[in-house]
Amino acid sequence: MESLFALSTEDLMKALGLGKPFQARIVRQFLFKGARTFSEMTSLPKAERERLDSEFRSTFSSHISARSEAPSAVKLAVTLTDGAVIECVRLSDGKGRYTACLSSQVGCAMGCAFCKTGTMGLVRNLTAGEIVEQFVHLEGLGESISHIVFMGMGEPLSNFTPVMDAIEVLHREDGLNISYRKMTISTCGYVPGIRKLTELKLPVRLAVSLVDAEDETRSRLMRINRTYPLSVLHSELLRFQHRNEKRLTLEYCMLSGINTTHESAEALASFAHGLDAVVNLIPWNHIEGMEFKTPAKKEIDGFCHELRRLGINYTLRMEKGGSISGACGQLASESRRAKEQ
Repeated sequence: MESLFALSTEDLMKALGLGKPFQARIVRQFLFKGARTFSEMTSLPKAERERLDSEFRSTFSSHISARSEAPSAVKLAVTLTDGAVIECVRLSDGKGRYTACLSSQVGCAMGCAFCKTGTMGLVRNLTAGEIVEQFVHLEGLGESISHIVFMGMGEPLSNFTPVMDAIEVLHREDGLNISYRKMTISTCGYVPGIRKLTELKLPVRLAVSLVDAEDETRSRLMRINRTYPLSVLHSELLRFQHRNEKRLTLEYCMLSGINTTHESAEALASFAHGLDAVVNLIPWNHIEGMEFKTPAKKEIDGFCHELRRLGINYTLRMEKGGSISGACGQLASESRRAKEQ
């Protein structure tokens, strides 16, 4: 069964064989409340509920197949209707605010050298409904979620239309009623997608995984830089800010001995010049089989000192979910690259 969570009223009527639009609207209301069977939809006539329950095993096209917990994070493995598996995470700031970290693809084609998802290759894009279902699964854990980050598996801006459709459903008052300003899209620097987002003037936040601000090193770490080098990315980000007037986040995964030097800080300051941006420092999260190293506290402190000296606005992200492989760069599943690829 295709996901029901992003269908229009008309398409929902067709998918479920409903005769009246108001019935589809009732179904949608219960879907977003997390109803997993049609028998729970008590506003529908009993005969309709019984028919739908007999025809459809569940209101969801996906199901939770595994769950892992850490003090500040819960990770779910979600199995899709075709058997592919994705991961999503609920993060807590410890002050009662919860954020959903959602995936946009099964795997990822970008192949960033320090990211576990990239080892999978791209299996397929997610539909808008499959993206929304992740949020509903996470909120079903028992806490109200106020923020969303598209920082899970995949490059959101290379699956542009389904991600934008999902954002619209997540935002709508008759959907999940999440403010655009509480949603963040993270990209590795996929310029065509940034350009499309600029034209939409959608008031979501944009985060860019920069990692290094020198072309040779960044191209070695991130293949996307070979196609869209830093000068092209910088120009596009300036254009985005001119149209949207929103502060950017430059995500900087710190790799010991690679991008934490004085020269690295100077290059980062040069790239950030002219942008209204905050640098989010993220010490690399260990991934088995990769040769990178997480910088020690002394190395992190030294790099932070350089950034302060250069007048760079930065934050240092505390690790969340590392013990359950739910932190940045650690998400992956057993779904493998499609044979034809």
